Amino acid sequence: MSDVAPQPEAAVAAERLTKRYGSLTAIEDLTFSVAPGEVVGFLGPNGAGKSTTMRILSGTMAGTSGCASIWGVSVALNPAEAKRHMAYMPENNPLPEDLRVEEYLRLRARLKDVDAGKVDARVNQVMEDCDLVRRASGRLIGQLSKGFRQRVGIADALLAQPKVVILDEPTIGLDPHQILGIRDLIRSLRGQMAVLISSHILHEVEQVCDKVVIINRGRLVAQGRTDDLRRELLPHAGFTVVTKASQAELVALCTAAEPAATVEDGVATDLGWTRYRVVLPAQSPARETLATTLLSAGLPLREIAEERYGLEDIFLAATRRTPAEGRRS
Repeated sequence: MSDVAPQPEAAVAAERLTKRYGSLTAIEDLTFSVAPGEVVGFLGPNGAGKSTTMRILSGTMAGTSGCASIWGVSVALNPAEAKRHMAYMPENNPLPEDLRVEEYLRLRARLKDVDAGKVDARVNQVMEDCDLVRRASGRLIGQLSKGFRQRVGIADALLAQPKVVILDEPTIGLDPHQILGIRDLIRSLRGQMAVLISSHILHEVEQVCDKVVIINRGRLVAQGRTDDLRRELLPHAGFTVVTKASQAELVALCTAAEPAATVEDGVATDLGWTRYRVVLPAQSPARETLATTLLSAGLPLREIAEERYGLEDIFLAATRRTPAEGRRS
């Protein structure tokens, strides 16, 4: 009979989490989960409650009510065991400037109960994984750039090979090259451990995360994979059409292909060309055939292009929702 504990369905689970400071409610009735090996973006406007939630999940702050668990272990009822499965890097990660990188990581490995015979190997491995060997080996932490300090923080988080890593704004204050490096590092963790990451850089979240959880004013407003949220929150597809045809001609062709299509008033450009915006239901078959329909009808076209909605559009649409709408997502 195996002594290995079964893998839980959720590596991170928040169930109806609430945190109040007197009359102020920071988060309320917050429920979401992160599956083992999944990378999840945790998003919200400033003051939405992201850092509060992460502190509760990491066991550095107590919630007012609700449940938080790490790898199936209650953070409130068994904090020591929950923390054995998890590593947390706060937004402003405090690092001792007078220690060398290897010294700090060896100290942290011992504090995390890494087997004494494996400390050096683990330190070498996380320094390699976080690209610290060439640029930071032997250097004082105080001499490092902010980007490399962030790498040291992530290396610290990975030392004990946790099943869950919680990263609060790991790319804050970094330049574009440093952000790319941290993005690749986080992406490399997929499948190895569950990662919950908060960030204001939505493009980066879209690049590395399997799904997103969006909160606003302390309450859940959306969660799921970006493709699913795009269909749910942005139910229309927009096309830019530049043509010499009249608006009436364009309307007739578009509504023949899709009765629910609308054509917004055009804007004249040059030499008789006019730019229109055509809007279709996102699920309409005409979305795939609109260009062919217009070309087959002999419509003079200079441009037709579908608008691409990114995570920024999803975020804006989600944060306009009510909490009740978010719970139904």
